[in-house]
Amino acid sequence: MNNSEKQVISVYENAKELFAQWGVDSDAAIAALSDMPVSIHCWQGDDVRGYEDCGENAGGGTAVTGNYPGRARTADELRADFEMALQQIPGHHRFSLHAVYAETEGRQVARNELEPKYFERWVAWGKEKGIALDFNPTFHGHPKSADGFSLSSPNQATREYWIEHGKRAREIAAYIGKEQGQVCINNFWMHDGYKDTPVDTAAPRERMTESLDEIFKTVYSAEFTRDSIESKLFGIGLESYTVASHEFSLAYALTRKKLYTLDAGHFHPTEMISAKISSILQFCDELFLHVSRGVRWDSDHVVIYDDELQAIMQQIVRGGYQKRVHIGTDYFDASINRVAAWVIGSRNTVKAALKALLEPTDVLREYELAGDWTSRLALLEELKGYPYEAVWDYYCLMKNVPVREAWLSNVKQYERDVLSKREN
Repeated sequence: MNNSEKQVISVYENAKELFAQWGVDSDAAIAALSDMPVSIHCWQGDDVRGYEDCGENAGGGTAVTGNYPGRARTADELRADFEMALQQIPGHHRFSLHAVYAETEGRQVARNELEPKYFERWVAWGKEKGIALDFNPTFHGHPKSADGFSLSSPNQATREYWIEHGKRAREIAAYIGKEQGQVCINNFWMHDGYKDTPVDTAAPRERMTESLDEIFKTVYSAEFTRDSIESKLFGIGLESYTVASHEFSLAYALTRKKLYTLDAGHFHPTEMISAKISSILQFCDELFLHVSRGVRWDSDHVVIYDDELQAIMQQIVRGGYQKRVHIGTDYFDASINRVAAWVIGSRNTVKAALKALLEPTDVLREYELAGDWTSRLALLEELKGYPYEAVWDYYCLMKNVPVREAWLSNVKQYERDVLSKREN
């Protein structure tokens, strides 16, 4: 053990004593954190392009800006890049795939013809590396949804195409879950909507409901897969009306016994998803989070260690929801090193969870119930200066990943050795 590592341990022991004064066991917090995996999204590594070889992907539905060198051009490159990122992120985490990341070996396979066999290499990789997979059908970026509609399209043939895609996605998710021996969350996000204000807001939602009901007719074991519905404020070119809005998606999830997905970048800039968690979990068994960062408008920026991220994790821990909330990330930035973006956002997400686990919630709750709001406020403010970073550094050391910014030199070296040699 070198002097730097000894210093990390020494500082941690001092921090441990400080937290213990309030009844917080930092070792127990670290153990609990190890049991809170983050489902890290695949699409940061290749700008949401995917690897389907069907000649159909038309872009649209998402907007990735920037042209930083080193985009993963193949699934093998994406896997290698993600492995590099994981080496910098403490803990044991998951990987979230979209349907367009199918590996069809040069064959043209339409999205309504996808099968589990096109994800066998992903499953084999996950087994080898001990990485569990989650899944997402892909309704955007396709000529059949270029007009802004998929499951709610007024064209019956178009709806049937996407209904079949949804069914295929569920079959694939069930296959993944069974192969990996644990649940695969299958997240449904539909970008459907209008650029300008529509006259009829009801009919598209009626068609969306009917389509989803048809997709979910087949019952799969909850042991292997669970479906989740994700809401949206608006999409690019669909600013005035979103079919699967917050109200629609939440109501559908509640009435159909599905998970509901809250995305931090899918609400009005003045709305915070942390304020919604405890309300939704009064009525919904489980919740899926897409931790993201909106800037001024509905968007997906690299997650930073800001107040909202900390508030999200506080709500999960304060409510005792760790087993009912599945945490995932969702952002994309092609203006910076893509592997670094993975690392930055994921480390911040895990760090915020650790800080929440180190809070003396029981003491604060006692103050609150006793009406001693003075002590509650005073302690909350003083806690802001407590040495959370010392515990974080120790956690990184124990998980054998770089402490503090030391990870950046590893990623920069990977950029020189690997990423810089790729042609975008």
